[in-house]
Amino acid sequence: MILATEQETAAAGAALARVVRAGDVITLSGPLGVGKTALARGMIMALGHSGEVPSPTFAIVQPYEDLDPPLWHVDLYRIEDQAEIDELGLDAAADAVLLVEWPERAGAHAWPDALGLSLEFAQDSDRILTAKVPPSWEGRWPPR
Repeated sequence: MILATEQETAAAGAALARVVRAGDVITLSGPLGVGKTALARGMIMALGHSGEVPSPTFAIVQPYEDLDPPLWHVDLYRIEDQAEIDELGLDAAADAVLLVEWPERAGAHAWPDALGLSLEFAQDSDRILTAKVPPSWEGRWPPR
């Protein structure tokens, strides 16, 4: 999927919001500045959050318990050792959507059933969004 603007990136996040279920895990990979947080922001706003949606780079975990379904936005960029991830308490998000930026910091096998999204820079200011779609997401992603 080609995303030409930040608004299109947010719209892709809104499309995700229409199909997520409690317990889903979505991972967002890509280089700094490619739009991972813009996609997450679009999803969180489409789920009904009306306030600011900051990047969780410093907080690492930003829960949105007031949404339906609840969502935890996680940014693992500052994680240096995979053992640190256990201290985040992510297992407590079993009834929420877990949206994880920089999932590679957790290791290749951290979330094997996650919808794996990747954003890459393309020509001009375009972004390319690709997905690794597990069986639990078939028919839900990509949007029709």
